[in-house]
Amino acid sequence: MRKAFIGIRNRLFQFIAHFAPGALSLRVWLHRWRGVKIGRNVWIGYDVILDNSYPEHITLGDNVVLSMRAMLIAHFQEQRGIIIEPEAFIGPGTIILPGVTIGRGAVITAGSVVSSSVPPMTVMQGNPAKPIATCGMVLVGDTTLKQFYRSLRPIKSSAPKAGSGT
Repeated sequence: MRKAFIGIRNRLFQFIAHFAPGALSLRVWLHRWRGVKIGRNVWIGYDVILDNSYPEHITLGDNVVLSMRAMLIAHFQEQRGIIIEPEAFIGPGTIILPGVTIGRGAVITAGSVVSSSVPPMTVMQGNPAKPIATCGMVLVGDTTLKQFYRSLRPIKSSAPKAGSGT
């Protein structure tokens, strides 16, 4: 009976957080009450889904940004848990799968699917997400987009280019 009550409570708080105002306040508190481990100054956008069944397997470090419609799936068979380290930026529509750690200051671009851990200060993009650049500074906080873009260093792809004959 207790497990059923906890499941209903988790889904109710998730539903309220889904639409509630307060990206730095009410939504954060609702997810904390569900069991998500959340650091200070975390921003949770609209329509964010944090695993309904096992929210306690999600850890969000200080100054993390979860953009609208991000989805964190913290369990699948024997894989459990998601850790997002401090100052990471998760773009809109991103899906993060279980067993993943997002490194400090990493940036996940919009619509990416993250199925493996991400090194600190790395920009990841695509499905599955691949590293495309390293960051010279974090995107969250007082950093302007102009400063952030100037700090990026592209990662050279080892894949042959189309039409190169290699």
